[in-house]
Amino acid sequence: MIDIRKLGLFNRMAKEGGNTVADHLSQMTGMHTEMEITKINFIDVPDIKTHVGHEEQIGISIEMTEPPHGHILFLLEAESAKELAGGMIGDMGETDPEATGFTDMERSAIQEIGNIMTSGFIDGWANVLDTTIDIGTPTFIFGPGSGMVDDLVGDREAEMALMFDSHVQAPESNVDVKVYTFPELEELVELMQGIEV
Repeated sequence: MIDIRKLGLFNRMAKEGGNTVADHLSQMTGMHTEMEITKINFIDVPDIKTHVGHEEQIGISIEMTEPPHGHILFLLEAESAKELAGGMIGDMGETDPEATGFTDMERSAIQEIGNIMTSGFIDGWANVLDTTIDIGTPTFIFGPGSGMVDDLVGDREAEMALMFDSHVQAPESNVDVKVYTFPELEELVELMQGIEV
């Protein structure tokens, strides 16, 4: 149960998280990025897997090691990842947009982008919840998005997960980052109960 007046906090968390990510990406890559859309759904885990899809993508997952616990998953196509890496590396090193696979420098740029996105997103949430949230080290995965969701939330006892679904896009390029967040529901509600609205 949650006080109905506090439902707006879900929106604030999603917006704040997405906007913080967009700001950080813009600063790091020199590309104009903005948060495109946000949806918040209570959804069955099998439906989440269908929604995320089975095509192979680059995933960056991170675990929240403090309440509200749970996981955050960033998904991006290889093309988006390459473009972001290129923006970040600039003239400093080798990037070949046409090459398949990633150079070591591109990989480390993507890793750094993963760090920036995850910490930015969590900072946004922590601001709204008026708390601090520690996170683990980002994990990089390449494979079907549905498999990543299964790994993160497939063994939860609850049938339903709360899914924050945000897009961060760079309108002048093909960059599109999807952010899925799966907090532990009871802990999130408990944190929200303590906030004056």
